[in-house]
Amino acid sequence: MVRKDSVTPLQSALEIKGFVEVCLKENISVICINKSTKKDRIMPFSAMYGNNKEFWLQHSSWDYFFSNDDLQRLEDKLPKADSRVEVSEDEDTGKLLPITGEENDIQSGYGNEYVAIAKMNDAERANHLRKDKERLENLMSMKPRQEHLVTEALVETARDAILHNHASLVNAESLAPGDAKKQTQELVDSTRDLVKASIQLLSTDIFNNELMNALVLKSNGTIIQHMTRVYLNGLSFLSYFNKQVSSSHVINRIRVVFDDKYRGFYQSLLPHIHPDQFTLERIFLGGMRAINENDFYNWATGFLIHDIGKATAVEYHEGEAAYNRDIVTEHVKIGFANIVGKTNYPQEAALITGYHHEYYGDPGGYGIFRSYFDQYKNSNSFVKQGYCISYDLPSVLDYKVLAYFPAKVLEIIDVFDSVTDPQRKYRRAMSTEEALTMMRDEFILKHPKLDLILFDIFSSFAMEAPSVWNPNKANSIIQESFSGSRAFQNRLNNSSLRKAFP
Repeated sequence: MVRKDSVTPLQSALEIKGFVEVCLKENISVICINKSTKKDRIMPFSAMYGNNKEFWLQHSSWDYFFSNDDLQRLEDKLPKADSRVEVSEDEDTGKLLPITGEENDIQSGYGNEYVAIAKMNDAERANHLRKDKERLENLMSMKPRQEHLVTEALVETARDAILHNHASLVNAESLAPGDAKKQTQELVDSTRDLVKASIQLLSTDIFNNELMNALVLKSNGTIIQHMTRVYLNGLSFLSYFNKQVSSSHVINRIRVVFDDKYRGFYQSLLPHIHPDQFTLERIFLGGMRAINENDFYNWATGFLIHDIGKATAVEYHEGEAAYNRDIVTEHVKIGFANIVGKTNYPQEAALITGYHHEYYGDPGGYGIFRSYFDQYKNSNSFVKQGYCISYDLPSVLDYKVLAYFPAKVLEIIDVFDSVTDPQRKYRRAMSTEEALTMMRDEFILKHPKLDLILFDIFSSFAMEAPSVWNPNKANSIIQESFSGSRAFQNRLNNSSLRKAFP
């Protein structure tokens, strides 16, 4: 238990000019005390500040303190201890950018549709999404099911939700967290209702469906195309996963081949765990199981808005510029900070946004989780993660596991979409088979970034999809009454990748 006479609240300390800069330079720690349980934890100031530059001012379930000893050390570093903080109007706060006439690079990412949506107020946006939800609900009751109408509606309503959410976050940027969350609440509720309707209407057949891809390409915004595909393909895979885990012998089949196929991979991730302790329950904390309804809805929301932070550097993300790690990593921080600080979306959705490039701690990855964990270890050197993946938030936030289940799923979907995307300027679009081969070689065998078990299930899912992406057919499909093609199916049936999953 922390004694009150040994600590000082951050809010009073950080009113002093220059204090933030000194805290960052000295790598100081923050004492975080839960208001209800009174439990405390130590977190690095720099990591918390990097995600939210006013975290100590927000209404939350935590109080934040400096130890008096640390406070004295910081004060000794200050050139002027009695000055007040002055925030420059030019300070870079990592904000999302609105779209104006001069910002064609952002419009190229979000498409022409955004211009009209950006002019709406939040009530109008929420009403638009409610009409989208009604459109989906009407299709649920239609008999017989009209697949081309369903696919068209799923694509267009997902696009609408992404655009409305970005526009709403732009408008909320200048507001205090409490006011921003109040302003965006109606849109958040409407988006959540739309996601639930999409899930009820979705079938696994939409994965990489030629009609779906062709319709997505009708939007001229490259980021919108990517986010829409990842959202719909991600939901399709989660549905497939649940079906496999619930109604087949997939878990038993994994156990049978675990020693030969999987043990070595996971031992490399958890080298401090004794080899005899590696079971499926060591990989998935609490065991491998189907995703419950509430988690499904929350994760689907995270999939929908996962790349909302890319709006600050669209020209880079969709162009041919040389690799810049700072720009690449920034979209994760911005998206996470905006969802946490400006909306009441579930924490699960925010973590998916911030964690979907972690790549099991590989140097090529990045994200919020590793930033927190690396600096947490500086103050808690004894901590070691004992499991690979968790479905549940508490074990992720308490550093018991290496990764969060939906973020590991999204990593796979995200990489797959990037390498099969025909609109990317810097590489030729791969076929499904080429993409899966490359991902296994580069993201698992050479560098353990993706999860091997989830990837094997995804590979089976991708190869079993009734229609796979052929970029050369996109325009013809739209012109042919939205009739999907299965031109590649025979070739895929004979593919060795079809047997990737045991």
